Parts: sequence; structure tokens; C-alpha cells
Amino acid sequence: MTLAGIGLAVALAAALFGVVHAIGLLRADVELPDDLRLALEVGSTRTTRTGNAVDRLGIRWAPAVMRLMGPARVARMRARIEHAGHPYGLTVERYAARRAVYGALGGFAALLLITRGSWLFALLLLGYAWWWADVGIWLALRRRRDDIERTLPDFLDVLAVVVSAGLGFRQALERVNAVYQGPWSDEVRIALRQLDVGVSRRDAFDQLRRRNRSDQVAQFVTALQQGEELGAPIARTLLQIAADMRRTEAQNARRRAARMVPRATVVVTMLLVPATMILLIAGTVIGSQIHFGDLFGGNG
Repeated sequence: MTLAGIGLAVALAAALFGVVHAIGLLRADVELPDDLRLALEVGSTRTTRTGNAVDRLGIRWAPAVMRLMGPARVARMRARIEHAGHPYGLTVERYAARRAVYGALGGFAALLLITRGSWLFALLLLGYAWWWADVGIWLALRRRRDDIERTLPDFLDVLAVVVSAGLGFRQALERVNAVYQGPWSDEVRIALRQLDVGVSRRDAFDQLRRRNRSDQVAQFVTALQQGEELGAPIARTLLQIAADMRRTEAQNARRRAARMVPRATVVVTMLLVPATMILLIAGTVIGSQIHFGDLFGGNG
């Protein structure tokens, strides 16, 4: 087998490892962080599972990768994984193990391709080696934030109705959360378990806000705490929070739509207008049956 064939085989194997990781985000059995250890049941988005082949292959090099990353980057990555909800139990150690495996595979394949003069594919593989471990975290973070922000306004509406029926806030929160599933339900369940072991409501919701990189969650916690300090009725506070969230989301949707107008204009200007002009000119020339030899003085 030639070096190009070997490089292609290694690249395909690396891509296969990456696809499995991005789709499944499986992880090895690891210990949950301290704030999550309080949760006896943390739901599907924060469960632990047996590790995949990438984790087991790279875990011995994880400490070396973390030393190369440095304490500051390790702390930032730990916070990102926390905000992503520890997808399928991902930890910073497992992240470092995957970076080691993807870096080795991508670097080896890139080196083989460089020896064959395939610089473009080598650069692509180096990018894969450097970034692929972060792709799954980015996707999980974005998906989790979108799920939470989509669920939260309806959750607050139902919670306000249950509180208005006479239940206390804690009992209403448990009752409503029992019929919801997904990331927001998991976060509320963690907060409830923290309340069970004696954590104050303010501290439990402060930790909930820190675990989620979402403006709506921060808005909910801030408004709830302010309403509690001012003595405002909790049901009216919840309804107001939900209305404000929907208003904010509508404004954000209008901003996104406004940003799309210049992009669409650029596409039309660069693609459709030249193509239309070419069609018009070609149709005119063909339809007029002009003889270009006569037009420019050439001999027929």
C-alpha cells in the first residue's frame, strides 16, 4: 500500500472516530461534580455511561494534555462542559483524552499527506485534530440552551397556574416538573434535591443560573429573587417573567430576520443579477442573428 493510501486510511479512521463521538458523545464512568452529586436522579442529559473506545484509548494521556492546556484553559473548559450539561457525563478528563486521540490520528495522517505533497488535505486534518473534540461540546451547549429557552416560558405559565391554585412554590415546582422532560427538567430536579439537603432557595437558584449559559435562565432567577425580596405575589411574578421572555424572543427573532436581509441582498447581487444579465444578452444576440464578422469589418 502506498503512503497516500495509508494516509487516506488513517484519515478515514479518524473521521469515523469523530463522527461516532459527535453523534453519541458517550463517556466513561466518572464521578459527578460536587453540585451534581446532590442530585439522586439527574435525568437523561446528565447520566453516566460506559466509556467508548476513544475515551479508553486516550485516558492515559489525558493528564499530559491537561498540563499542556494549562490551569486557565482547563478551568474554562470545565465551565464550558458544565454549561453544556455534562453531555452523557462528559468531564474535562474525558475531553483531554479525546483531544489526545484525535490529535494523534489527525497529526499522523497529516504528516503522511505532507510527505506526498497534499498540503490542503493535511491542513484539513490538522484542523480536525485541533478542533474536533470541541465540536461535540459546542453542539451540546447550543442544543441545550435552545431546549431550555424554548421550554422555560411554557413551564412558568403552568407553574403560575398551579401556584394560583393554592400550592406553595416548592410543591408546585415539584408537581409541574414531574410532567416535563429534558434539560430544564433536569436542572429543576437538581435544584429540588439541593433544597432537600438543606441548601437555601437563593443559593440553589444561584447555582442553577451558574450551570446554564442562558439569558432567559438568568432573567428568571433574577426576577424570582427580586420578587421574593419585594414580597410580590409569586404567580404574578412568574407570568410577568414568561411574558418578558416571549417579548425578548420575538425581538431577537426580528433582529435575526433583519440581519438576513443584507445577506440575501448580497446573494442576489452576486449570483442572480449576473446570471440574469448573461441570459438576457445571450438571448438578444442569438435572436437578432447578428453576424459579428460584418459588424467588426471582417471578411464574410
